[in-house]
Amino acid sequence: MKIKLITIGKTNANYLKEGEKIYLDRLKHYIPTEKIEIPDLKKIGRISKEDLKQKEGELILKYVNPGERLILLDEKGKDFDSEKFAEYLQSQMNMGGKAICFAVGGAFGFSKNIYEKADGKLRLSSMTFNHEMIRLFFLEQLYRGFSILKGEPYHNS
Repeated sequence: MKIKLITIGKTNANYLKEGEKIYLDRLKHYIPTEKIEIPDLKKIGRISKEDLKQKEGELILKYVNPGERLILLDEKGKDFDSEKFAEYLQSQMNMGGKAICFAVGGAFGFSKNIYEKADGKLRLSSMTFNHEMIRLFFLEQLYRGFSILKGEPYHNS
């Protein structure tokens, strides 16, 4: 089992890149974790939002292989506190498969097609965060979730 974080666009801010690296390194202690950055689509000035979401969805799905679960990080997803998220993470791993793929969409979210193919949706907050920050927040929550599952002292309850 492994974890993939599939994102549209790159993280540009150095402080966010450094934070992502810290948590990706920490996660290796628990599970192989890979971050996949899909470059923003170029020359999209005249493309509709729906067409853009469709193209981004097709790119995301290229990185989700048979036997892997796809969970969307989405404002309409399930809300968990950290301990419930750890339980959710464990339940996803108990289902088996090669990987759990978490996806962060582009600025306009996901297409209808990718919603139909997804195995679940998670919401990190009712607040809106930019796409670069959410990656770091999610990696930290993944780390926190695994530390909870292992009974390690990172999380204070």
